Amino acid sequence: MASSPAAARGAEVRQRLLAAAAELIPERGWSAVSTRILAERAGVTPSVVHYHFPSVQAVLTEAAITAMRQVLAATDELFTAATTPADAVDAMLASVEQYDGTDPMSLLFTEAYLAATRDEHLHDQLATLVIDFRTRVTDWLAIHQVPEPAATAAVLAAAIDGLLLHRGLGPGDDRTATVLRRLVS
Repeated sequence: MASSPAAARGAEVRQRLLAAAAELIPERGWSAVSTRILAERAGVTPSVVHYHFPSVQAVLTEAAITAMRQVLAATDELFTAATTPADAVDAMLASVEQYDGTDPMSLLFTEAYLAATRDEHLHDQLATLVIDFRTRVTDWLAIHQVPEPAATAAVLAAAIDGLLLHRGLGPGDDRTATVLRRLVS
């Protein structure tokens, strides 16, 4: 069934709003994105924002969760393609190498985590992403007979998040990969 031109325009406007939100979160900070600012960036009137979404918070949440899901999916692909646990750690670290802690995606993650402390809906969606990712890592580690795969997956996921957060504050330690490989050996 073909969609109508109006439906196609509506979907395109919705995507522009989500893209604008994903840009504005790291640029201005979660709480500084208003309906007016979002509408201006997307090239629509403020009433259009609320036609497509119940609130600015809903746009920000969907934009952040979508972007974070894409990053985790890319990490997942690299991780699951690894043949040994040490290679998997290297793959996880390589997947985040492009993020220096001050880039837009790192800032989006940081802003979303912070906003989730005050927004139960966002918190629940982020928790679901984290739990799903850790479950996939746990399953992979179990297949590769890593002891305590669930605890190891939790530490790996937290370590990667922590490394990204710390990168924005200063240089990292070149021995991180060695330490994380030791965790899975």
